[in-house]
Amino acid sequence: MKVAVVGGGSTYTPELVDGFARLREELPVSELALIDPDPRRLELVAGMARRMLAHAGHPARVLATSSAAEGVAGAAVVLFQLRVGGQAARELDETVPGRCGCVGQETTGAGGLAKALRTVPVVLSIAETVRKHAPDAWIVDFTNPVGIVTRALLDAGHRAIGLCNVAIGFQRRFAAWLGADPARVSLGHVGLNHLSWERAVFLDGEDVLPALLERHGAELAAMVGLRPGLLARLGAVPSYYLRYFYAHDEVVREQRTGPSRASEVAALEERLLELYADPAVVTKPELLAGRGGAFYSEAAVALIASLLGDRRDVQVVNVRNGGTLPFLPDEAVVEVPAVVGASGARPLPVPPVGPLYAGLIGHVSAYETLALEAAVHGGADRVRDALLAHPLVGQDKLAEELTALLLEAGRAHLPWARGPVDA
Repeated sequence: MKVAVVGGGSTYTPELVDGFARLREELPVSELALIDPDPRRLELVAGMARRMLAHAGHPARVLATSSAAEGVAGAAVVLFQLRVGGQAARELDETVPGRCGCVGQETTGAGGLAKALRTVPVVLSIAETVRKHAPDAWIVDFTNPVGIVTRALLDAGHRAIGLCNVAIGFQRRFAAWLGADPARVSLGHVGLNHLSWERAVFLDGEDVLPALLERHGAELAAMVGLRPGLLARLGAVPSYYLRYFYAHDEVVREQRTGPSRASEVAALEERLLELYADPAVVTKPELLAGRGGAFYSEAAVALIASLLGDRRDVQVVNVRNGGTLPFLPDEAVVEVPAVVGASGARPLPVPPVGPLYAGLIGHVSAYETLALEAAVHGGADRVRDALLAHPLVGQDKLAEELTALLLEAGRAHLPWARGPVDA
């Protein structure tokens, strides 16, 4: 079985390789193709991958290539984990919105839109290469913003499912607190990618979230950066991305005084690449935990194994709404538990979502529709409309100022914005 990774030179990749090595019975990979345009990163990460697999006694061959066509040819699954523009572009995503008093984050708000604008066209281009050279392959998207990117792939007719590590991170934390095998724990997860809540935690089918909130409420609140009283009032656990909504002004104040996450990650990545260059390093470095993406490998391996092995188990993924949340269009992409098998992912029914959640979900989903239009077709007016629709922007003058700033910052990656900017 061949698995291809677009963005294979990412410092994340050894996390994925570790999962393949440890879970080889679930997913017998015979070839791992790493695809990346950066020759230095590709060489270092591919070398690290080969050493890790050899150390684990895993027979998989590692192919390192800058050619998407060569890399995806014959693959059963293609993982997308690319970052257009690298950490330098992320730095702009995180700092430019702050000039207008808005939160700067690479997947949320104006920064998330900037990333979508430069990412979606590249993803769709590579997906066409997959369609040509591996027409039966599944595309598993881990590229942010996952919800928008996944919808772009689905709208273009690709066999695609979006994946995020937020849900599995919560599941593993809850399982540890409960002293239970993670397989016994499932989540009442609902929302959009990076806009989700855990409204229930089931241990062997029984909801134990109230007890978890009582015993670990303060710790959970600290994890997601919110006040314990809010979690108690909600009776639910918001993802840490909800802090950008529930504590927006506080986050903006913090961002004005501290270093950007992009600068921290850039420095961390250089240290990781130095480790990957050391032939004595044959296992995943502990430092990789600081990069983010905890449990990414387990989530990816489980999803791939279910798609290819028709396991029909339940996983939290990004899929078409299809009536799951009746207040959203069917074509929207939601992040909910779904039964995953050879035919794809089928969302499970979701208990009714009250207005406190539905209002924000609907608002951001509408923004995502407009963001995708802007990413696919370009045009300053489309960008402005998307910003005007976003609950973290939502003002005419602010949307106009941010549009100009984002397009100026992103011109290197937006061919349509290099000349006179219009609709």
